[in-house]
Amino acid sequence: MFRSRSIHLSLHIHKNPAAMAERAAHLLADCCEQAIAERGVFNLALSGGSTPIPLFRLLSSSDWAERLPWEKIAVYWVDERCVGPEHPQSNYGVARRELLGNVPATRFYRMKGEADPVDAALAYEKLLREHFNLGPGEFPRFDCVILGMGDDGHTASLFPGEPGLQECERLVIDQYVRRLKTDRLTLTLPVLNNARCCLFLVTGEEKHDVLSKALNLLSEPSLPAHFVRPPSGDLVWIVDDAAARGPEK
Repeated sequence: MFRSRSIHLSLHIHKNPAAMAERAAHLLADCCEQAIAERGVFNLALSGGSTPIPLFRLLSSSDWAERLPWEKIAVYWVDERCVGPEHPQSNYGVARRELLGNVPATRFYRMKGEADPVDAALAYEKLLREHFNLGPGEFPRFDCVILGMGDDGHTASLFPGEPGLQECERLVIDQYVRRLKTDRLTLTLPVLNNARCCLFLVTGEEKHDVLSKALNLLSEPSLPAHFVRPPSGDLVWIVDDAAARGPEK
């Protein structure tokens, strides 16, 4: 059972995605500074979709590109669609076009969506075990994981009713999503919950109901995003007014 009282949750509500991106960028910079001071590297995991694009664009702007020590930032992915890196739906492709191709980043490690999904998940798990020097039963500890949430409550590529939610040993899995009739590669909940900071970015009035459930740490988890409760890390939600208020009545 989750011990909600031990979880440090903070909620930031902003008028629009631009203001959300500004808040997230400052939070990332603080996480980065602390990580590099303590461990010499900032391990960051990115998600796809359209929601993080304003943040990516801000970080690649002239003001921000020079503020972050990109040579000391290692970039990984939370999940990936099973497509090649040039495909419009590739999470890696979005991050490369909107961020990584515009800053002096050299340490980034993509999930290979074009490969066989089972093989790709095993390969990425092997990579994480090597990079984080993990022993049996250990999980990587990312400094920051950027997450989104769908209107069905899914996060990463962990969807309601799919078996990936119960995975407690693997780091990366191939998740077949029945509703979408497609495979996805995704980090598992134990990896997300081992992060020093889980940062959710959520926009849109259609997310209001699931957002309310996800923010209620006193109730038993019911949706995938609700299960993200890092016991030894920060849980940060940055949302827009529409998601916070919901549809006007």
